[in-house]
Amino acid sequence: MSTIKYQIEFFSNWHCGSGLAAGADVDALVIKDNNGLPYVPGRTLKGLLRDAASTLSDDKDTIGNIFGVSGDEDGHKTGSSFFGNATLPIAEYQYIVEQGLVPHLYQTFASTSIDENGIAKDNTLRKIETVVPCKLEGEILNVPDGAEGILADAMCFIKRMGTGRNRGYGRCKISIRKEA
Repeated sequence: MSTIKYQIEFFSNWHCGSGLAAGADVDALVIKDNNGLPYVPGRTLKGLLRDAASTLSDDKDTIGNIFGVSGDEDGHKTGSSFFGNATLPIAEYQYIVEQGLVPHLYQTFASTSIDENGIAKDNTLRKIETVVPCKLEGEILNVPDGAEGILADAMCFIKRMGTGRNRGYGRCKISIRKEA
């Protein structure tokens, strides 16, 4: 078993939703930690990588060992790997918190539906909170021997992440971090 350290580099604003709203101001807030900083949940990355790996590889045994198996006649089998949250690198994280820069990580965008006359339809204004482009880091623990290649290929397959991908949000590149 090994550990893979990965990096997500966002090239456009992105939104991984918390399921919460800010009353009448914003309809969809970004998921944040206790200090108000954004992160990508490990379960989000796990789902995207599982889908990509299943598309790219026929090695169902290794994929099952990494991600787990459900719904088969043998019941549920938990995967060996643990997918940690992707967070800002620790030095940037501390600097942003210490300098009070947290609010500058976010932008709010509004959209509405337009009718055939070019007029906004009633009750269609929606506002979404997004995170400015940045780099996040995370780890995948307990990766089975020989599975690193499948995960690396799956990471290359993912080009967008989060809500609003069809609107240009969440363009990204996921890669394995090389230690210096």
